[in-house]
Amino acid sequence: MSSYRYQVVDVFTEEPLQGNQLGVFPDSSGIDDASMQKIAKELNVAETVFISPSTRTDCAAKVRIFTPGREMPFAGHPTVGASFVLRELGVVPKNVERFALEEKIGPVPVRVENGNGGRPLIWLTTPPITIGRAMDPGACARMLGLEASGLLGRPPEIVSAGNPGVFIALKSKEAVDRAVLDIHALQLLKREPEESFFVFIFAPTGEGAYSRMFAPEHGVTEDPATGSATGPLAAYMMRQGLAPRADGTRLISEQGTKMGRRSILHILVHGTGGADGIEVGGYVTPIIEGVMTIRHGYTSSAQDFARSNVV
Repeated sequence: MSSYRYQVVDVFTEEPLQGNQLGVFPDSSGIDDASMQKIAKELNVAETVFISPSTRTDCAAKVRIFTPGREMPFAGHPTVGASFVLRELGVVPKNVERFALEEKIGPVPVRVENGNGGRPLIWLTTPPITIGRAMDPGACARMLGLEASGLLGRPPEIVSAGNPGVFIALKSKEAVDRAVLDIHALQLLKREPEESFFVFIFAPTGEGAYSRMFAPEHGVTEDPATGSATGPLAAYMMRQGLAPRADGTRLISEQGTKMGRRSILHILVHGTGGADGIEVGGYVTPIIEGVMTIRHGYTSSAQDFARSNVV
């Protein structure tokens, strides 16, 4: 029998039961890779992180990130949520404003600033962004169950900061909310069966963007908040003339509202067009503390069950 402490935090929100849920195992010693994947599937939140000591001297901790379906090289809300938990546990002292987390993609820089009422606003620096191929607008519209006239007139493109996604600009929030992803049509967009990407749709707003994200191949039907896609979103918007390219530009992406998990993702652009980096930030709200107990043999004793959960 093995027992592991864990937490669930809501990321990119100041309100409980909003934002994007994240499972956090602060001490993953003794959990093998296969078990990590099974635990992530068991919790069935968008992502679950497993923390261990870093193998690098320039990182505060090592973070493994799993969706219910696969391991990810980098993800935004797990980086922000894990940083919050590490600070709360004292692994990262609260007077430290800058540190890095070791992820599969490499070190991910994190910055902390005092936000609302002293509540920490946690920023990550988006890994290098690459621009991929353009997609056929008509095929993208069909994939979303929309008329081609619902698109904004900017070419959909694959953009990646470690996790490729096709970014599609729509004309209105209403069009974003009407979209229904056709998984078969998604497969038709691929150049080869092994190609994998999420689908990110948005409508420009006065503050930034109103967004939704679908990643069925990652085991995520719809994601309430996607930090790893928000830097690429800003890059795409600046590239397509939908957002200012000036140094210091601040944007907000509102995501998850359609699915009842409203999330607010802050964006800060450094350098013209993000030449000096793009930061993505958000607040974190802790919601659950628990112990997961895995029994390797059947027991029908309620008394044994109760004893095994004594903390």
